[in-house]
Parts: sequence; C-alpha cells; structure tokens
Amino acid sequence: MRLGSGTFAACCVVIEVLGVALFLRGFFPAPVCSFSGTEHQTESPAPEPSAGAISNWTKLPPPLFSKVVIMLIDALRDDFVFGSKGVKFMPYTTYLVEKGSSHSFVAEAKPPTVTMPRIKALMTGSLPGFIDVVRNLNSPTLLEDNVITRAKAAGKRIIFYGDETWVKLFPKHFVEYDGTTSFFVSDYTEVDDNVTRHLDKVLKRRDWDVLILHYLGLDHIGHISGPNSPLIGRKLSEMDSVLMKIHTSLLSEERETLLPNLLVLCGDHGMSEAGGHGASSVEEVNTAMILISSAFERKPGDVRRPKYIQQTDLAATLSIGLGLPIPKSSIGNLIFPVVEGKPMREQLRFLHLNTVQLSKLLQENVPSYKKEPGFEQFKVSERLHGNWVRLYLEENSSEVLSNLGSKVRRQYLDALRALSLSLSRQAAQYDVYSMAVGTVLVLEVLALLLVSGPRALSGKAELDVPLPSPAFSLLCYLLPLGLAALHVTVCTSAGGTCYLCSLPWLTAGGVMVLVSTLLCAVLSALTGMFAGGKRLSKNPPQCNSRSSELDLLILLGTVGHTLSLGASSFIEEEPQTWYFLVNTLCLALCHEIYRNCFLGDDCAPQRCPHAGEDFDGVAAAPQGKSPGPDVWELDRASRRPSPLGALRGPDRWMVLASPWLILTCCRLLRSLNQTGVQWAHRPDLGHWLTSPDHKVELSVLAAVSLIMIFVLVQKRCSLASKVAMAFGLLGIYCYRVAIGNLLFPWQQNNKDISKGITEARFVYVFVLGILFTGTKGLLKSQITADDFTVKTVGLWEIYSGLVLLAALLLRPHNLPVLALSLVIQTIMTQFVWRPLRHNAAEVTVMHYWFGQAFFYFQGNSNSIATVDISAGFVGLDAYVEIPAMLLTTFATYTGPVLWASHLVNFLTSEASSGSALSHACFCYALICSVPVSAYIIFVTSLRYHLFIWSVFSPKLLYEGMHLLITAAVCVFFTAMDQTNTKS
Repeated sequence: MRLGSGTFAACCVVIEVLGVALFLRGFFPAPVCSFSGTEHQTESPAPEPSAGAISNWTKLPPPLFSKVVIMLIDALRDDFVFGSKGVKFMPYTTYLVEKGSSHSFVAEAKPPTVTMPRIKALMTGSLPGFIDVVRNLNSPTLLEDNVITRAKAAGKRIIFYGDETWVKLFPKHFVEYDGTTSFFVSDYTEVDDNVTRHLDKVLKRRDWDVLILHYLGLDHIGHISGPNSPLIGRKLSEMDSVLMKIHTSLLSEERETLLPNLLVLCGDHGMSEAGGHGASSVEEVNTAMILISSAFERKPGDVRRPKYIQQTDLAATLSIGLGLPIPKSSIGNLIFPVVEGKPMREQLRFLHLNTVQLSKLLQENVPSYKKEPGFEQFKVSERLHGNWVRLYLEENSSEVLSNLGSKVRRQYLDALRALSLSLSRQAAQYDVYSMAVGTVLVLEVLALLLVSGPRALSGKAELDVPLPSPAFSLLCYLLPLGLAALHVTVCTSAGGTCYLCSLPWLTAGGVMVLVSTLLCAVLSALTGMFAGGKRLSKNPPQCNSRSSELDLLILLGTVGHTLSLGASSFIEEEPQTWYFLVNTLCLALCHEIYRNCFLGDDCAPQRCPHAGEDFDGVAAAPQGKSPGPDVWELDRASRRPSPLGALRGPDRWMVLASPWLILTCCRLLRSLNQTGVQWAHRPDLGHWLTSPDHKVELSVLAAVSLIMIFVLVQKRCSLASKVAMAFGLLGIYCYRVAIGNLLFPWQQNNKDISKGITEARFVYVFVLGILFTGTKGLLKSQITADDFTVKTVGLWEIYSGLVLLAALLLRPHNLPVLALSLVIQTIMTQFVWRPLRHNAAEVTVMHYWFGQAFFYFQGNSNSIATVDISAGFVGLDAYVEIPAMLLTTFATYTGPVLWASHLVNFLTSEASSGSALSHACFCYALICSVPVSAYIIFVTSLRYHLFIWSVFSPKLLYEGMHLLITAAVCVFFTAMDQTNTKS
C-alpha cells in the first residue's frame, strides 16, 4: 500500500503517543501502602510490651485534645512565618512562635508540591505517587486509610470550609462543608472570605470535634504576581487576624472542658520565586507548621527554634492526639514535642504504637525486612520497653527506671527515623511489564521512521508501507501467538499488579498484535532497504554533492541534545543547551551566507536530485505576493540557486546582517527570564519589569510589543482580520490595565482593579473571528482549487489568530518574547530561507529548534513550578476544566505551536512542489521521536536514581505532552498536504 510521507509519519506519531502513554502508566507507580486494607477498622491495637508481667494497657490511649482545628494556608512558605514577612505582617503568630504555648516546625513536603498530593500526605502520612500531579486537576475519592476516615468511624464530627479538593477526596465525611474552587487563581479575595464568613457561628457552637479551614488566597496571589507582591503582606495580615480569632475562641472554651484544644497552622507546599509550585526547590518544599495548645507549657526563657520535620509526620500526630489508630500506610513519625510533657509510660506507649505500625508496613512492602536496620532497632526497643514496664509494674521508682526509660525513648526515636527512611526508599513499585511494552512500541516506531527515511524524503514523498512479505508471513502469524503466551505468563505471575493485565483480553490482544505488526514492518523495511542497496551499488548515482556544515550541525545537535537527556544536570539546564544550539545555528548560517556572497557557487554545496530536492524556495517574487503554481513550474527549470553576490543595495546588507540580528534578539530574550536551576534565583529583566515600582516601564514595553505584533502580522491578513487584530491587541492592553498589570498614559496608578473578564472576552471574540475567517478561506480554497492566494491568506489568518491568543495569555513582561519571535521569523523568511533556498528538511529542523528555544525564552523550564496556570482562567469567572486545561497548555507551549504553525505557512507559500509539507511532517515526526525514545530508555535505566522524581519525572511529563502536540501538528500537516494534493 502506497502512502504519502506525511500520512505515514502522522500514523507513526499517533502510535508512539499510545506507547508513551502505556509507558507512563507503568512508570508512575502506586505508593507504598498497606495491603490489609481499611476494612479492619476495629482491629485491636498492639498491647504494651511487658517482660514477665501482664500489662493492663491493651487499648488505644485516650485523646490528648478535645477539639482540633487545622488552619491550612495554601502555599505558606516557611519564611512567610519565620522570616521578616512574618515579623512584619503576622505579629500575633510571631508572638505565639517566640513566647506562646506552641511548637514551631519547618515541614518538608516531597515533590510533586501541588495541593492534592500534599493533602493526601498530610492526612494519610504516606508519599503520594508522582502521577497525582495530573490527578490534581480532578481529584478522585481517597480510598487509602487516613485520619479523616478514622475520625468519622470513631464518631468525630468534622466540619470543613475551603478548597473543594477536600470534598472530592473525602465525600460524605463532613457534617458541614462549603467548598471553593482552587483553580480560579484570579480570585484571591472572595475565595478566602467564603471560608472566614462561617467562622463566627462555628466557633460559638460546641457540636464539632474537628474543624478544617483551607485558605487559597495566598497561593493565588503567588500565581498572579509572585512572592514579592505587596498583596502578600496584606494576605498574611488577614491570615494572622483569623488565627488570633480562632485561638482566643479555643482558649475561652477550654475553661469548660477537661482536655486542651489543638490549633494547627500549616501549609500544603511552598512557593517558588516565580510564584508557582510543583517542583523540589527549597522555597517550594519548606512549609511552616505551628502546633498551638495550652498543653505545650513554656518556661520563662525557653527559646524554641523551628525544627525540621517531614510533612507526613502530621498524620501520626493527629491520630495520637485524637485517640485514633495511625493510618496503616503512614510512613510518618510522631512529632515527639507534642507528647513530651506526658508521663514516661504514656510517651513510650505512643512511640511503641508508631513503631509497630511502621514495622508492619515494612514487612508488607520489603521482603528482606528483617535485614533493615530500623526493624532491628525496633525489636531492641521493644525488648527494653518490656523490661521497663516490668520494673514500672513492680513499683520501682528508682533512678534506674528513669535512666532506662530515657534509653528506651531514644531507641524508639532512632527506630522511627530508620523505619521511615527505609519505607521512603521503597516508595516506587514500577509496573515493569507495561513500561517494557510501551518502550517496545516507541522504539519500533522510531526504527520504522529511520528505516523509511530515504524513501519518505524522496522527490515523490511517497513510500510503500512495509507490509509483511511472503518471507515474513509465518513470522507475523507466530509473533502474536508468542506474545500472547508471554502475556499470559506475566499476568499469571504478576498477581494483578500490572496495568496491561487488568485490561480486557481483547484490548490486550490488540496491543500484542500492534507490537508484532510493527516488528514485522520494521524487518520487512530493513530487508527492502538492503535489497535496494545492493541494486544501487551496481548502478551508483552520479552526484558530486557534499554535506554542508548546516547538515552536520543538525545531525550533531540532535544527537548531542538526545545524549544530554541522560544526565540530571543537563535536564535541569536544558535551556542552555537550546540557547547554544540556536546560537551555533546562527553562526553556521552566517558562514553559509558569507561564503555564498563572497565566493559564489563554486564553494556552495550542491544537492543530489535523488535526495529529495523538492523545496528550494523562490529567488524572487513580486513584493507582497506569494508565488503560485505557475511560478513553481518556472522555478523548476532553474533549480541551482544564483549566488548571493548578485544581490545589491539594502537587500544584500540585510542578508549579511540577518544572523547577527537574530543573535542579538536571542541574547535580549535570555536576559528577560532566567530559567533552569543554576541561574533561576538571579534577578532578571522580567523581575525588574514586574516590580510595582516599574509599572510605567512595563506599560511602555508592552505597548511597543503589541504595536510590533500588529505591524508584523497584519501585512498578509485580509482587511477584516486587520481590523480585528487591531481591536484585539487594544483589548489585550485594556485587559492588563483592568487587572492592574499596566497603566494607561493618563493614569498615575490603577486603584480600581477588576478581574478583567469583560475585556478578555472582548479579545476572545476577535480571536474566534480571525480563526473563523482563516478557516473559511481554507474551505473556500477547497472549492476553488485554483485560488492559491485565498488558501495562503487563510492559513496566515489562522496563524494570526493564534498569535493574538498568545498575546492575551502571556504575562505582560513576556510580550517582547512574542514580538521578537515574529521578528526572527520575518528575518529568517526574507533574508535566510528564501535567498539560501534551504530544503524542507532543513527549514523544518530550524523551526523545531527555534520553537524549543522559545519554550524556554518565555520562562518555562523542566520544573512543574514554571507552568503558569493563571493563563487558564483569563476571561473565565469560574473554573471550567476543559477550557482551563486547553488555555494553560497553549500558553505553556506557545513557542513550539507558533513556530510549527509558521512552518506550515512558509512551506505552503514558498514551496516549489507539493511534497514539501510531506517532507516537513516526516522530519518533524522524526526529530521529535529521537529524544523521546532515548529519554524513555534513560528513565527506565535510571528509575532508582536519587533525582528520579524531582528531575527526570517532570521532564518525562513534558516530553509526553510535547509528543502529543507533535501528533496534532503532524495531523494538521497531513491535512494541509492532502489539500495541496487535491489542488
């Protein structure tokens, strides 16, 4: 069966997306958990150990606190409380930390530092799986054993107000609740007022045991304007007043109760210097945690500095405080200062319950648990504890009892730390079978693309799909049978822990057939290639071509970038890799331009006719017009490019200066947003512009950038689209003024700040209008196949609509990134690609490289924290999942999407044959598949690496998302190629 190169590449990428999805499903494992389930809620607790005597402590200890209030402030970084901001804006909290009855801690959160996994960690004491960063968008019901479920089973009445993620995780657990959406980040006022408005009536009531408050305003301010915004101080002051209200109410109530109350102030995660979160920087993982209770007596002069604990320690502490069993999957330790004021026997009882729970969890998850140092320490501690109980029951109150008790306590604490560390190391249980099948699919697709490359890039841009030849027909029958037998064997021994084994047999069989078919296709293509190579060696083609430096750079750059993905440091600093490649590309273009200008054709590399010379550009076209099919036919008669030395006047100087202009633009963009790890903390131009003191400068820069965007985009649009573009860009400026980012020239400051919903929707109307006009032009070109101008204008208008949407979603200080991207595209089109007449493959690779570089120029990195989720709520007055996800994805991948869209426009308007788009699609698919395939192998081999969750896993998600976008691009390329074919 004969297929076009583009169609073949698009099919390959779609299959590769399925393989990557299967690999991700197996790679992101389920965390360490108890296999005994949560149904044994009434099982007896471990009795107190005793040597030679019978202990009468066989039940759970009674509660330590009457009521518990958990005040969770989203993104409460530790220095917001214990640093200068806390002293200035949270005076009451600072007083409690320094002189009040409290214990202060810096709680370390493990990545991913996003809300839903952190709530799970706080309530279950376990380490959530990294894939929870995706589930955070729509939290499922939490089935794992947790404090909330235990408290409800014990008859505790729980009230909740705040982030609706809690309601999704714990449905039907709260006797009263009011959830607010956590994703509408434009709102940082009402989202907290809706929590606080319930406080007065709830604090006056006595019909509850646990009160949970989750405030979101601080996190939303961070997403909008960063941790240095003046809004941060106001929000911290508001939270301080709420804390004072709760604490004074609890103190007044304690006069009528036998037990003290407990107030927990904590954060779920921190906040990066850019305002985001999700990664593993110190600012994101270190959160404040303060336990406040009258039970924590402080002697005069007692200075308590914040100690470091794990966030997972809170679950065990709350369980002990409420008189509940510790969640079975908890790997946390009891926060010992909470019970250090209790008698020695109670202290040891609490520590024993914690170590027993951890030792059981270790036995269920580690086959060689007896060799673990923590388990050995636990057994020693338990024996010493039994001796201490025997002495205690004998009413021995000597100093020996006190010294032995202190020794047992130290042993327990050491055992707890060792057990928790051992369980943390066992947090990854990979589905190796699903990973292996996904990897095989991806590698088969890559091999098929590589083997099919010569034929796919031929002049006709067509190839015979390598269906099994008669020699391999038997193999193609036997392979599915063999894979099915392997599947049955693996699933029989896996015990239901494998994702592929949980699929229906028909689906799993389809996967096996796909794997075997791809393998047969690869073998058939290899056979055909070797047979063709023998025929070719008998009649070698006459061609005196030689590879250019540009081709060598493309090859070495692709290989070098692919190999760099095997090191965590190179992944963290991948922006520098792309900056280097783009700069080197500019120097190579400069060398090629100068050689052609001053040395002429003699030193210019000639391309072989059989190598797919389908795109050479057009030497000269009427100003403002695109060459039509008649120009293509004329151009075919003279394929060899004329020397650039023939250019005269300004055009010649612009061609000579173009690489240096591009290098200058790239250098300016590097200074705008520092990214990576080594330089991310350093001040950059973006931080300077977003400072409240430089709002005038930012306004001027944004206005200039919007004007540049209009000038560069409107030249090829229809009159209606030009008008829509002008009004849309004006609406973008008005939107940024409305939300307080920019100023009008007649304004000194903007006191009236709104959500800008009306202004943003005004822009959306023009975006949709331009996209509709462009789509109508494409459909019209289908009807009137000879109308080439309508088609090119329609494509450009779709591109213009995407540019307008990007201008709306990007932060104001990133508008120069969009403007300079258009400048570079214009320079490359007019003064590099046209005069030098690069082929479609080279132009495609250059677009891909610049798209990757601009992904990082706009401030992105391989950290989840740099994802600007506020872009998903522009123009929305509530959280709507699908639009928010699409807008956030587009804002994140603006660079690659716009450069891919420009590639379609350029090839459609400049190509000298209809095969250019097919070649571009195939090259785009191939250059994306190489790093993805290699990275899957790297991740598989390094899955036990120290930075697997903080560095490698986020990059894996980015690569998977980029491959999905590549599939969409290839499908669009194929659709346009089919349009060209019909035309």
